[in-house]
Amino acid sequence: MVLKFYILAISVIFTAFPTMAEIVSKQHGVALHGEPKYPANFKHLDYVNPDAPKGGVLKQHVIGSFDSLNPFIIKGHPAAGLNFLRSGLLYESLMQNSSDEPFSLYGIIAKDITIAPDRSWVSFNLREEAKWHDGVPITAADVIWTFDKLTKEGQPFYKAYWGDVKSVTALSDKEVKFEFAVKGNSELPLIIAEMTILPKHYWEQEGRNFGETTLTPPMGSGAYKIGKVTAGRSIEYVRNPDWWGKDLAFFKGMNNFDKITYDYYRDENVAHEAFLSGDYDIKMEGTAKTWQEGYNISEDKASRLIKGEIEHNRPAGMQAFIYNIRRPLLKDIKLREALSYAYDFEWSNKQFAYGDYVRTNSFFENSELASRGLPSPDELAILKPLKGKIPDRVFTKSYKAPITSSTGDIRGNLRVAVAMLKDAGFTEINNDGIRYKTLENGEKQLLELEILHYSPVYERWVLPFVKNLKRIGVKANFRVVDTASFQRRVDTFDYDIIIGSLGQSASPGNEQRDYWASTKADIQGSRNYIGIKDPVIDALIEDLIQAPSRNDLITRTRALDRILLWNHYVIPMWHYPKWRIAYWDKIKRPDNLSGISPNITQTWWAAKQ
Repeated sequence: MVLKFYILAISVIFTAFPTMAEIVSKQHGVALHGEPKYPANFKHLDYVNPDAPKGGVLKQHVIGSFDSLNPFIIKGHPAAGLNFLRSGLLYESLMQNSSDEPFSLYGIIAKDITIAPDRSWVSFNLREEAKWHDGVPITAADVIWTFDKLTKEGQPFYKAYWGDVKSVTALSDKEVKFEFAVKGNSELPLIIAEMTILPKHYWEQEGRNFGETTLTPPMGSGAYKIGKVTAGRSIEYVRNPDWWGKDLAFFKGMNNFDKITYDYYRDENVAHEAFLSGDYDIKMEGTAKTWQEGYNISEDKASRLIKGEIEHNRPAGMQAFIYNIRRPLLKDIKLREALSYAYDFEWSNKQFAYGDYVRTNSFFENSELASRGLPSPDELAILKPLKGKIPDRVFTKSYKAPITSSTGDIRGNLRVAVAMLKDAGFTEINNDGIRYKTLENGEKQLLELEILHYSPVYERWVLPFVKNLKRIGVKANFRVVDTASFQRRVDTFDYDIIIGSLGQSASPGNEQRDYWASTKADIQGSRNYIGIKDPVIDALIEDLIQAPSRNDLITRTRALDRILLWNHYVIPMWHYPKWRIAYWDKIKRPDNLSGISPNITQTWWAAKQ
């Protein structure tokens, strides 16, 4: 799932790890499928330095701005470091994912987990030592209050993600039970365990309103407290030396910096120059051109800069031009496909990225979940009953985005696009060179579109696309707005096309509802950016969620992937299967990074000066 990336782990008394179907006793952790990696008596995770020293400062950067310290609601733009689902710097969750497994969780606030054999309920025992920053113990009442608040007043994501929870009950002050409206949802106990827990007593104090933005540092339970905050410009987190969780094996070698700061920049170029000046410590470089050309510094500085690429196995998801099919013009699948032939990825990749990027051809790219080739027999068992309800090419062709020669000559592709546009009814061209079709009411429907984003960095990629669209009679405008305006328009579905990313984890599940489900299409703030309302896709999502094994999950995800691709809901862009990391030698990293996340704030440390 988009938010998952990791997993849980296992038995306290068994000599062999139980499967999900066998779990009936209290476990220190659990895995979605198969066996978790770390036993109950593990000493530390494999991707940390258990002897990492404590101290020093980590300075990071963010592009944009912020106006809130409440990441759980749709209002406002929360500051960096405040995760809205799993634990971050300020908060902890019941359990936490490890970064070197597909999906396993280990107890944090919860010391153990119990799952019903039929997956109809899950319960957690909370640690006696788990406390809020004011010393008040964390109780079952906090868990229940958190669930109620998030699903009723929080971001729409929560209601979809935990939609199968029927009730939450305190069995004691330190034990809480979640009962489910369905049986067999293997992922549901785990995604409940990911829940960030909030302090009931803090938010119920007079004058505090959970549904509103705030710049007052809230109460947490994590390794860090919020320090100095300058609205829109910077935020710092200060390590709590008396933190209750510091001796847990899961955190051995973690939370090493005394202070972590995020400075905000409005412009990518200014931020990059600030990095080269040493104003912050580490940069995950996302631009190939900058990586190749933008690190020319003095010999003295170069001796202190560590710069390299690290391969990873993190699912790339889908970065793309994302259509809003709520717009009448974009409901036509023929039109959506036609526009994709005007995007010359190969030429742009050569011109702007040294040919480094890889074209994305799956919503689950860079993972075993991605569909490839023709459907397998197991996939066909799912797809054949849907014949006539899904695109025919699902059965006959492997999806591949239109390819060009990389020379800039795409006349062949544009001829294909024009033929498709005519087939879609856009046979006429007005005096301004814009193609149109006449509707039944006599109104002319012009091929005019706006591509929306918040960063001018994409301009060099988009303008050649706009130029090619003009050649086939499509008027497109690339509009760059500030991050706040962009988010507001995305939340209210006020766009034709956006440049965006649909991230995925190694274990997709309940979060897929928020991406594709009919029930989310009209809920502002949901991640169904496309506006999909398709009962076939709805049913596939539920089948995926109910997958009884890893193989079943892979098969069902691939089937869903094929249908999404052949509906041409997006024009795929690119991905890069490596991290480009540059950092100053004042900080150090573990020898073995997780293949899912570099875990900079958690596992790196300050070098001795």
